[in-house]
Amino acid sequence: MPDHPILQIQPLGFPWQTLDPFLFCAYHDDAYPQGNAQMGPATSLAGRDLGQDFSRKDGWSMYHGGTVPGFPSHPHRGFETVTVVRKGLIDHSDSLGATARFGQGDAQWLTAGRGVVHAEMFPLLDETRPNPLELFQIWLNLPARHKMVAPHFTMFWSQAIPRLTAQDDQGRETEVACIAGTLAGAGAPLPPPPDSWAAQAEADVAIWTLRMAPGARWTLPPATGKDTRRMLYFFKGRSAAIAGQTVSAPQAIELRAGVPVELANGETEGEFLLLQGRPIGEPVAQYGPFVMNTQAEIMQAMQDYRRTQFGGWPWADEAPVHGRERPRFARHPDGRHEEIAGD
Repeated sequence: MPDHPILQIQPLGFPWQTLDPFLFCAYHDDAYPQGNAQMGPATSLAGRDLGQDFSRKDGWSMYHGGTVPGFPSHPHRGFETVTVVRKGLIDHSDSLGATARFGQGDAQWLTAGRGVVHAEMFPLLDETRPNPLELFQIWLNLPARHKMVAPHFTMFWSQAIPRLTAQDDQGRETEVACIAGTLAGAGAPLPPPPDSWAAQAEADVAIWTLRMAPGARWTLPPATGKDTRRMLYFFKGRSAAIAGQTVSAPQAIELRAGVPVELANGETEGEFLLLQGRPIGEPVAQYGPFVMNTQAEIMQAMQDYRRTQFGGWPWADEAPVHGRERPRFARHPDGRHEEIAGD
């Protein structure tokens, strides 16, 4: 069926494979135990390769952390990270002088541009109960003309993210959160960073999360761009009918972007991530945390980082955490401070 809305289906691995303009998506779902006095796991770390622990032992990993799980200071150049935290908290620090604690539905959008160093640590604040953490980190490419722009730090707090709650004819709900892109009925979209591919009028970038009640039906509207590509990640649930075709989770489903697609969830709650955008269509050269257009630019990035440390690391610790009692907050590079009440 050449005109069927589904173009391909593939199983989810780690990280998730993406389509241009996205580079990849890392999904972390860690069942961390109660915390200790240092905000790390209150359990033995024996048997873990600390500094490089992606073991999923007991349902969680330390990643590059030694005491607190997470990712101590590391550089990026040439793309953007979009981090959406669904459960738990991240303590962020960077070479711009920005710090933040965010989570519980918040999103951070960091344009690395010509170079930034940041740390993302996962403090386990609760000493009496488990500390689950669930997040997406999505890498969005920058076009060649913007790869060397100034870095930019952006916070999208949960209460400001546009959301749509739709009911089908049986009253079963689908909830859509729109980190990027326009969705009728969800309210005005949030402005992406100024040099992002998502900020370009023709880019048609969307980053949405969907939660569907058991048996719920909802029609995914068509994208507006002629060349837009669209991937739907069915990452939680049992099964769903996508344009009439039964799909079992976890799977990545590439869809024809220009047509509406009916989603009919199965008997358990289903959750999806949608990534779409018009391809940048340029060569991609990548070496670890650097994404440029040529190998010569990658070599230059490595030399620049060795020489300048992308401005240097202004914090005493390579893996900063922000204290046990501090609520969600952000201190921006210009000194502006936000604190989120109600934690």
